[in-house]
Amino acid sequence: MTDRRLPRWSELRPLLAPRPPELDPTARRLARAASISDLRAIARRRAPRAVFDYADGAADTETGLRRSREAFTRVELVPRALRDVSAVDPSTTIFGRPASLPLAFAPTGFTRLFHHEGERAVARVAERVGIPTGLSTVGTVTPEGLAAVAPTTPKWFQLYMWPDRGASAELIGRAQAAGFHVLALTVDVPVAGSRLRDVHNGLVFPPRPTLRTLGDMALHPAWWMNMLTTEPLRFASLKTPPTTVARVASLFDANLSPDDVAWLRGLWDGPLVVKGILTADDARLAIDAGADGVVVSSHGSRQLDLSPTPLEVLPEIVDAIGDRAEVFLDSGILTGADVVAAVALGARACLVARAYCYGLMAGGERGVQHAHDLLRAEIVRTMALLGVSSVDDLAPDRVRLRPPGA
Repeated sequence: MTDRRLPRWSELRPLLAPRPPELDPTARRLARAASISDLRAIARRRAPRAVFDYADGAADTETGLRRSREAFTRVELVPRALRDVSAVDPSTTIFGRPASLPLAFAPTGFTRLFHHEGERAVARVAERVGIPTGLSTVGTVTPEGLAAVAPTTPKWFQLYMWPDRGASAELIGRAQAAGFHVLALTVDVPVAGSRLRDVHNGLVFPPRPTLRTLGDMALHPAWWMNMLTTEPLRFASLKTPPTTVARVASLFDANLSPDDVAWLRGLWDGPLVVKGILTADDARLAIDAGADGVVVSSHGSRQLDLSPTPLEVLPEIVDAIGDRAEVFLDSGILTGADVVAAVALGARACLVARAYCYGLMAGGERGVQHAHDLLRAEIVRTMALLGVSSVDDLAPDRVRLRPPGA
């Protein structure tokens, strides 16, 4: 039989000492988030329904969004044993500039909808951690305003081309003068995708109280108070602000061609990227026209619902242009393992948007920082478990895509 004894006070005291309560509600919320999925759940509770759905939703049946996530569930990472992973370095370079991770914060439209600090909060985190950040033509801060809070981190300006090329050139010049490093021409929005969640929610820009939203206001008073007591929520670079997603897209030029890429090449003396590429032929077309890289992207499945899944077409695009240009991936990325898989398949880095938008809704700048910290920890842990100590060692032999249904 096991001998028993009375426990000593020195053994009981640590067990009986209560944990000091966390008085900061934001810190308390974020401490419960152990993954981006947890941040998503918090964001869903914190933000008005129309706001959360604008970030979370996709086009039509949202089949493309589900396929993007499903593709990552079929990833099989191949570990190697007996490797020194006592010091894992997840840093890389993006267009010759150092980045602490193979990761960038993608540009998003109307970002202050998610939190009143919007792009500024995102850029401050990027500046602090050493990764690129982006600003959209339909962003809620000017290029100059973003540069003021993130003067040293590499910045990408996402261009939606206007029919008035002179106005586009003026905006590009402002971005370049503000210190933006990369110009990213988005080519997958000739018209707006049908985002049914936004239609059903009656989303307009800026949101305004109606009989339908009074109940939602009562459930989310902090969000409404912040929106109503800070600078007006507007598209900072548009002279005539539209009120719906469809009207936003109607401002863009649906008549883009390789000649426009060549025209931008003549205006922009830094790296030029074409965003929204899903075929090897289009990737070659973009690089032949003067681009330095492409973003393999379905626009987060917010445009053409049934388009190819970016992760699945990434290898063929890398094979087509990877020796001539840098290839990036976005759409469907919610974990650090997703980033590791994409880099092993040939991507230079990944662009994430929903992940940090969930953080923004959950806790403002601290929520974005938490999203970054979760992704970084997952990237480092995944690399170590793979037996890889450097991003340069991530190669195609470390990843497989299982067939659908396998």
